[in-house]
Amino acid sequence: MAPNDSAETNGEATGTVVGRRKKARYIVPFAVAGVAAATIGLVPALAASGDPDLPDITAQELIEKIAASDQEQLSGTLKVSTDLGIPSLGGIASSFAPDAGGGDTSAAPESKLMDLASGTHTLRVAADGPDRQRLSILGEGSEYSLVHNGDDVWGYDSGSNEVYHATSDGAERPDGKHKAPKGVPATPKELAEEALAAADDTTSVTVDGTAQVAGRDAYQLLIKPKQSGSTIGSVRVAVDSETGVPLKFTLATSSGGKAAVDAGFTKVDFSKPDASSFSFTPPKGAKVTEADELKDGAGKDGAAGKAPEDLGALEDFKGLNVIGKGWNAVAEIDVPGGAGLPAQGSGTGDMPAQAQQFLDALGDKVTGDFGSGTVFRTRLVNALMTDDGKVYVGAVTQDTLVKAADAAE
Repeated sequence: MAPNDSAETNGEATGTVVGRRKKARYIVPFAVAGVAAATIGLVPALAASGDPDLPDITAQELIEKIAASDQEQLSGTLKVSTDLGIPSLGGIASSFAPDAGGGDTSAAPESKLMDLASGTHTLRVAADGPDRQRLSILGEGSEYSLVHNGDDVWGYDSGSNEVYHATSDGAERPDGKHKAPKGVPATPKELAEEALAAADDTTSVTVDGTAQVAGRDAYQLLIKPKQSGSTIGSVRVAVDSETGVPLKFTLATSSGGKAAVDAGFTKVDFSKPDASSFSFTPPKGAKVTEADELKDGAGKDGAAGKAPEDLGALEDFKGLNVIGKGWNAVAEIDVPGGAGLPAQGSGTGDMPAQAQQFLDALGDKVTGDFGSGTVFRTRLVNALMTDDGKVYVGAVTQDTLVKAADAAE
């Protein structure tokens, strides 16, 4: 078994992997939380079945092994469990979607991948370099597949027999290959590197023994905050000892209990997937919606709407400021218009009843030197919206949010 060699990161421990991305360090919790959210699309969890005897390795060497991995071909089955302490988001998302017939489709990636934010799911994945990936979410009697092949992205919901189609913008990577369109899951290696690149002197990185995942020997990399006040307790990444590919990702909260994200391969194969894995032809009779229809809000009745990717646009938020550092970093955002959330029935852009109930279930009224506001809580990311229209958000506790808001006044 590998020893618990420590490499507490101080700017040297992660070498060039971290050094070349120092600009990300001030948002450690956001990077880790983002990795957790994205990882549920590709990298997931299986209970360890024995501790293999592997050669000793330091944390620095293991990080370099991940960075040096060039494995871009794989296929496998994943089990993903996510418990962020929030209800299922399927119904909530639909309350904000365009009206039926207005160009919306259940096959759009945004509506299906949102389901992975809660509960337990079984997925099948295949990847053959940056231009070909496939992800399928297996349901009871139905399946949703997201296929990226060159310039084309296809989403297919077998339950509704609906198809989503998008094409890339033709943007080129430095190596001449097309970029994967937004919304297509990245490789496990890229996700792990994002977390490691954000590590700084507020972070401890160690090798915490070995494990077996999907029948393969792996080292366990343990990432933990040195600070108190974060909702993140630790991030554990099981790294394949041969290829350097992350096989398992577990994010534990500082409050204990079930992991917030527990995602890992149950089966994995690093040989080249069959080319047919990435081919897709819309089934006969399927309703096909082009991405441009969603962007333009041009449905069959001409109803106006927004593309899903436009709903979260941040260009209207001014004065983004980061308070604190490391795992206790809190983002301060000025809400457009300088007003808090509209109450249901207020007549100022009334919120859908279901969304209002969702927010009420999460929210706690708080006061401080900043004034008063409401904290919306999950097990991982919390947000404080003040009554005068500012938002403070981070992977931090309620007390840390309030202190950040007080410090900003």
